[in-house]
Amino acid sequence: MDYNILLDLATGLGYELSMSGAEIFRVEESIRRCLAAYGVEAEVFAIPNYLTVSIITNDGTPITRMRRIGEHGNDLDSVEMYNALSRAICNRKPDPKEGLNWLQIVGQRRRHYSLPAQYLGYFLGAGGYCLFFGGSWIDGVCAGICGMLVGLVTKLLDGKKANPFFRTIAASFLMALLAYALGAVGVTANPDAVTIGALMLLVPGLLFTNAMRDIIYGDTNSGVNRIVQVLLTAVALALGTAAAWNTACWLWGTPVSAGGILYSVLAQCAFAFIGCMGFSILFNIHGPGELLCALGGFLSWAVYSVTIQLGGGEIAAYFWAALFSSVYSEIMARIRKYPAISYLVVSIFPLIPGAGIYYAMNWAVRGDMDMFASQGMFTAAIAGIIAVGILLPSTLFRMYAGGKAGKTVNK
Repeated sequence: MDYNILLDLATGLGYELSMSGAEIFRVEESIRRCLAAYGVEAEVFAIPNYLTVSIITNDGTPITRMRRIGEHGNDLDSVEMYNALSRAICNRKPDPKEGLNWLQIVGQRRRHYSLPAQYLGYFLGAGGYCLFFGGSWIDGVCAGICGMLVGLVTKLLDGKKANPFFRTIAASFLMALLAYALGAVGVTANPDAVTIGALMLLVPGLLFTNAMRDIIYGDTNSGVNRIVQVLLTAVALALGTAAAWNTACWLWGTPVSAGGILYSVLAQCAFAFIGCMGFSILFNIHGPGELLCALGGFLSWAVYSVTIQLGGGEIAAYFWAALFSSVYSEIMARIRKYPAISYLVVSIFPLIPGAGIYYAMNWAVRGDMDMFASQGMFTAAIAGIIAVGILLPSTLFRMYAGGKAGKTVNK
């Protein structure tokens, strides 16, 4: 056996999973299982921006491969394809050269939405969540337009190789300034809802979800790394929207927003479904999975609303909704043989406190530090309880899967 080619195969598989946005534990396990299928034990270490794989050949020679992981996005369809390739390699054990050919073929078959479809995703994601947060139908259309602006700015700065921090500041500033401008000329009566809806496009939902899963699986370095990225993104959002608020005050006077519309629970769930459909496109999810992910968002908010109606507090409602979302994702993953992250990252979006982030920033800009601290602490509490709700089912399902694997080995 050519150990160098085998190591290239395993490392290439892990690299592609990382670049597609897979969790660290999935990257490391895929590499280990791929090599174990050929009777080779490996030492694997991965963090979001680095991967190293080492093996020892039968004659005692150590071989190592190292890959620098560049900036990666949210290509969950590719995560599913490379995860399926990992299963195929473990089951069929092709010649390593043939396995490299399979890896290349999967790369060539990767699917991507057309540019108009991607902008539709931006429109649906922003417009759906604007309605979800109490905006009118006109506000929803305005939010959709602002969301398309977010996509345009992001893609333009991507082409200029701008760093993510600057991209987020620029996109949030221009998007919020457009929302306030639409409010100033009377097109929208609720620029706050428009801003919040479009802001959801920039909230790092996948980063946050992966960070929580990495930490619970013991990948503390990776989890902390991702949490720092989440915090930096939150700071960039605050800076961008705060700059837009101050600019709007200087140009048109203090922005004024009408009160939000209180929609029925069914309508809120429907708006969450629309928003999640947009994010399914933006996360490059194809086929039936797109609808199933959006359905998860619909049902997660339904669980939240039912908990509130039964007398539970907001924190309890967020916990049970996050718990349901995690269980739903794990069940769908096992039914369809796809990674749970594809379902979790979309279905959890209605629970992400985008409005809390926006209003905490708004109070800080206005100089009301008491309200800022209160809103900020409540938002942090929501994020924490969502993390707990995500982690409990993931841990139990993983323990169960590990127990079954152990019994199989013993047999």
